[in-house]
Amino acid sequence: MDRPLSVTALRCRTSDRTPGASRGAEALALALDPDARLVGTFGEARIANWDDDLRDSHGCLLEAGGQVEDMLVAGAFPVLTTSDCSICMTTFQAITRHEPDARVLWLDAHGDYNTPDTTPSGFLGGMCLAASCGVWDAGFEPSIDPGRVLMSGVRDLDAGERVLVDTTGVKNVRPSEVAQRLAGQKVYVHLDLDVLDPDILPSQFAVPGGLSDTGLRTLLAEVKRECEVIGLEVTAFEYPEPANVELVESIVRAVL
Repeated sequence: MDRPLSVTALRCRTSDRTPGASRGAEALALALDPDARLVGTFGEARIANWDDDLRDSHGCLLEAGGQVEDMLVAGAFPVLTTSDCSICMTTFQAITRHEPDARVLWLDAHGDYNTPDTTPSGFLGGMCLAASCGVWDAGFEPSIDPGRVLMSGVRDLDAGERVLVDTTGVKNVRPSEVAQRLAGQKVYVHLDLDVLDPDILPSQFAVPGGLSDTGLRTLLAEVKRECEVIGLEVTAFEYPEPANVELVESIVRAVL
């Protein structure tokens, strides 16, 4: 990596349904860099419908993209830790403004590719990638073509969501295929830690059959070796035990 590392924790509420993920974002950021930037104040977690969260968290979502933008303008390698995946609606905008040809590697147990018409849960965090890809209008400009998104570890798709993934150009591949598919390209990594098996790391929306920590660490190291990684965002780290901080830090450092 030829750019200085810049680590920011976004602590304000986006669509948080538990209080732990924002605090986990702070803990991880400080583990990666004791001088990490801490942005925003902890919000009150609650279960709300997507439209309420979209309205109430508008400022926090804009802040997410603004933080990535600022890190890129400063010539740094951006690392953003935050509570959930909703932030991709603005962070991907910042990335593609600077690197129009960038690919997104989406590591997550979930596709987050629902729309207001397909979502069974009403959870904004389960709809954000589809908004980023222009599948529905969340009030932010679409930021990336679906064909430039590569999913891996995704193993929980709702019925309507699966149709959208299959028909809009997003690819969902095995972890062993990722580095080869992205070799030689600029890649921004979105890492939702529920891509790990819940036996390895507990998560809010646990889905069995996930990656082992060794498997995820290996995948990220291969991506670093074969691609030009241009930034990283990490979500869904519930307020952790100290051993879990060390585990997740070791995984993240594989791509840094």
